Amino acid sequence: MIKLPKFLTCLSVAAIGLALLTGPVQAEVTSAESAYVFNTLLFLMCGFLVMFMAAGFAMLESGMVRSKNVGTICVKNISLYSVAGIMFYLVGYNLLYGIDEGGYLGSFSIWGGDDSGLTSDTPDFSGGYSAGSDWYFQMVFVATAASIVSGTVAERIKLWPFLGFVVLLTAFIYPIQASWVWGGGWLSAAGFSDFAGSTLVHSVGGWAALVGAILLGARAGKYGTDGSVTPIPGSSMPLATLGTFILWLGWFGFNGGSQLALGSGIDAASVANIFINTNMAAAAGVVAAMVATQLLYGKVDLTMALNGAIGGLVSITAEPLAPTIAQALFIGAVGGILVVLAVPLLDKLKIDDVVGAIPAHLVCGIWGTMIVPLSNTGTAYGTQLLGVVSIGIFAIIASAIGWTLLKFTVGIRVSEEDELTGLDKSELGIEAYPEFTR
Repeated sequence: MIKLPKFLTCLSVAAIGLALLTGPVQAEVTSAESAYVFNTLLFLMCGFLVMFMAAGFAMLESGMVRSKNVGTICVKNISLYSVAGIMFYLVGYNLLYGIDEGGYLGSFSIWGGDDSGLTSDTPDFSGGYSAGSDWYFQMVFVATAASIVSGTVAERIKLWPFLGFVVLLTAFIYPIQASWVWGGGWLSAAGFSDFAGSTLVHSVGGWAALVGAILLGARAGKYGTDGSVTPIPGSSMPLATLGTFILWLGWFGFNGGSQLALGSGIDAASVANIFINTNMAAAAGVVAAMVATQLLYGKVDLTMALNGAIGGLVSITAEPLAPTIAQALFIGAVGGILVVLAVPLLDKLKIDDVVGAIPAHLVCGIWGTMIVPLSNTGTAYGTQLLGVVSIGIFAIIASAIGWTLLKFTVGIRVSEEDELTGLDKSELGIEAYPEFTR
């Protein structure tokens, strides 16, 4: 046995004692920092998944419109995403999160993240995640609401007036109503629950699209004077299918990131369960839409199957954590059936929705929000109805004001000649498929 010098023995004992005294403190700091890192990472990873949904919307809409309008729909999707980010920075974020508890309106100011507490000798991780990651994750949600409008009013709306409405939607309409719930406003105080935005994102986009479609009118030749409906096939069903798969992928970030934490084992398990329920609801929406179209029309409709997937995803978005897998399948399946039933209803009302966004996002958004109490006992059907109705009224009125002002000032619809020629030539001067459209 080797005998240590006396002074080394004393140093060893002192080191062990110091470790015992500071160990729990150091472990606590490390644990807080680890949670901070994982929470921030969740926001960033799920955020870029949601951002990729912009590509999904662009591909879905490009496939659903005619070849002569594909270039314009691509421009609209990349520009609306850009406008949404700028407006959320200038005013949207602080309107959403600058609201007083139980209040109705946030502050009109530019966002400014503050992570200065991390640079001190004793970094403060009490915020739970970086300010920038939170802003980024919330910003990509705004663009989703605007993308819903884009597909509905395609093929006959002017580009710049459309972007003017996007400014209104992303800077004011979306953040104000979202603040009532996610910002801790009056609907949150009332007990309304919308986990990832079936109403706050999808129904609001759907209401804005519905009002726009009504004021804009249908595409030329879509509806006959005798009540007949003329189908207008899209340019590429493979492209629309690709877009749907991209949206399906992005939805894992949409719902999973809304857990807002990955700093504990419980959070990690919750995100996993959210992923499963999100996936199963979409799958059920596809199958239910296929069965419904087979029974109603004698053939499976691909566009209905695609929107069935989106309808299932929207339906589960209001509460993707609490349901069992069986409940998620039920919620998604009903969403797929609602899509199939709502599309012909819009045609009867002569409301022209090019991509079927109103059934998938508005109708299924309402359904998903109203069914939350089935799995979440902390909510009530009456409170959910209060949220759906109040947000719907606000979105309809605000959208109607915006669309009407644009219609009677700069105009929102292209001329009949430009519509027949195609928006690619009339609005952009280029064509997405010049070899084919000639």
